[in-house]
This record gives sequence, structure tokens and C-alpha cells, in this order.
Amino acid sequence: MASTLQMTGNVSLLNRPDKVAFLSSRRISAADVLKCYEWAEKVRDGDRCIVSGFQSPLEKDVLKFLLRGKVPIILVLARSLWKTVPEELREAVNSGRLLIVSPVKVFRASAASAEARNRWILANCSSLVLGALDPAGRLAKLAVSYPAVRTTRLDM
Repeated sequence: MASTLQMTGNVSLLNRPDKVAFLSSRRISAADVLKCYEWAEKVRDGDRCIVSGFQSPLEKDVLKFLLRGKVPIILVLARSLWKTVPEELREAVNSGRLLIVSPVKVFRASAASAEARNRWILANCSSLVLGALDPAGRLAKLAVSYPAVRTTRLDM
């Protein structure tokens, strides 16, 4: 991720020691989708800060579940910030439970910026929840390069 970051929302969420990354490969079975939804339902009223790019369709669905609760959230974009915060995120930003982080001058998300975003997420979290993991995918290679991050897989 770019060395210069833009942020909007509750910056103090970065200081939380209990941040949990949620990432998922794009290929996921229907049964594993349901496990991710159940996990999101379980943690949405908790106190541990959930960090993700919330970019894939599954991750976007998980974000919708989390926004219905009270859990603190850090949304890390693989592109520059929006000119205005999307309506569905405004209440969480205004109430102090959401921080949006993005690189400066990355106008369009790419595979490289998504990988940089995921590296930033893993470097800033103490644990990782994997919704699904494609053994041949980029995420599988990335996840093993952060052995200090406790990993839980929902697809097992």
C-alpha cells in the first residue's frame, strides 16, 4: 500500500490491539458463504475491530451484516477515497465505529493495489479469519507469509 494514506472516520480504531482481518478468495461454495454470514452475525455486536477491503461480493455482504451491529470496522480500499462517503457507510462513520483507509493517488483498484491493501491489513491485525481460501490463489500465498497472524478458516 502506498506510503501516504488518506483516512476518514475514527482514526483511533488503528490503535486497537484486537483487530481481526477478514479476507476471502473470490471462489467460494454456497455452504462456505453461509458460514461467513453466520460468522458475521456472531461478531457484529462484538467489540473486536474487523478490518477488510470488503471488495468481493462476499466481503460486501459481510460488511452489510457488520453495519447492522455495533462492531468497530476498518474498511481498507485498494483505491483512493471516494469524493463523498457512500450513504450506507455514513452512519457508521458519523457514530465513530468506522474508519476508511486508502492509498493516495491510486485512482483505480488493480491486482497490485489489492495485494498491497491485503498486506497492509495483515500487517496491522493480530488475527485473520478466512472466509474461503483457494489454494492456487494469491491470498493463499499471502496468508502463509504472515505466520505471526493467528488464522481461522471458515471453509473447513
